[in-house]
Amino acid sequence: MGGLPKYAPMLAVLGELPAEGEGWGFEMKWDGVRAIAYLDRDLHLLSRNDKDITVAYPELGGLAEAVDRPMVLDGEIVAFDEHDRPSFAALQPRMHQRRPERIQALAASTPVTYMIFDVLHLDDDPLISRPYTRRREILEDLWLAGPRWQTPPAHPGPGAEAFAVSVRLGLEGIICKRKDSPYRPGRRHRSWTKVKSLKSQEGVIVGWKGGEGRRAGTIGSLLLGMYDDTGRLVYIGNVGTGFTDATLADLARRLAPLEQDEPPVHDVPREHAAGAHWVAPRLVGEVTFTEWTGDRRLRHPAWRGLRPDKEPRDVVREQ
Repeated sequence: MGGLPKYAPMLAVLGELPAEGEGWGFEMKWDGVRAIAYLDRDLHLLSRNDKDITVAYPELGGLAEAVDRPMVLDGEIVAFDEHDRPSFAALQPRMHQRRPERIQALAASTPVTYMIFDVLHLDDDPLISRPYTRRREILEDLWLAGPRWQTPPAHPGPGAEAFAVSVRLGLEGIICKRKDSPYRPGRRHRSWTKVKSLKSQEGVIVGWKGGEGRRAGTIGSLLLGMYDDTGRLVYIGNVGTGFTDATLADLARRLAPLEQDEPPVHDVPREHAAGAHWVAPRLVGEVTFTEWTGDRRLRHPAWRGLRPDKEPRDVVREQ
């Protein structure tokens, strides 16, 4: 990364559309993997949990050749489906792959695009203390557009109109950003508010139950947990839909070495604990769901995929 300083990504708070006014800017929320890009002759990509993921996305390497000055960018690595809509499912095989020959094949069949939405450092100058509007101006002046990277346009508002655009495009929602806000590395702050068009929640896999019928002999459902306000891992429900056969095979392979005799959580209802295979709480996944129940369980969750860019201890309820 040369002489560039490291920056942890700023995080948004889940919320509602802010009151109309001149104080907010709006961006589409891209459904992918967050990555900070360090460009100083070469490209280095670090995930939200500070893992080097450069090798997984060779098609993004051309970005380093397209710029002629050192910089640090913030953005989202996104895969698109046949309808040119972001597809988290399409991205899943790319997120875990480290075998060079398989990476090259996936880069050709399922290429990703780096959607750039912020610039944190340029030449010798840190930009994080500058307001969002100024950083946005600098970013747009860089003209970062290429075969596998782009700077998506910001939406001037109003917020309801921006949200309607995200729904029409089949996106996950929008990010509302205070125009006068600095970039706060490693912090979650309300000056960035995410408004989702669907509810999603991360969960730590704490166990699994065998399937029946067509799924006999494999995983039928996953038991999920999250960390509460006291730092205790608690059960939040089980998910049994949204899986493909390939997903189930991959999960079985990843969970096998994590099996243990004792449950990592102790508040699983008896009917769900019966016959469960317990695992060490190492893997994080994401589900969509309809609502939280009164006893803090997910109602009608559906599996979206694993999140190797998230650490188990960071999985808490989105407020």
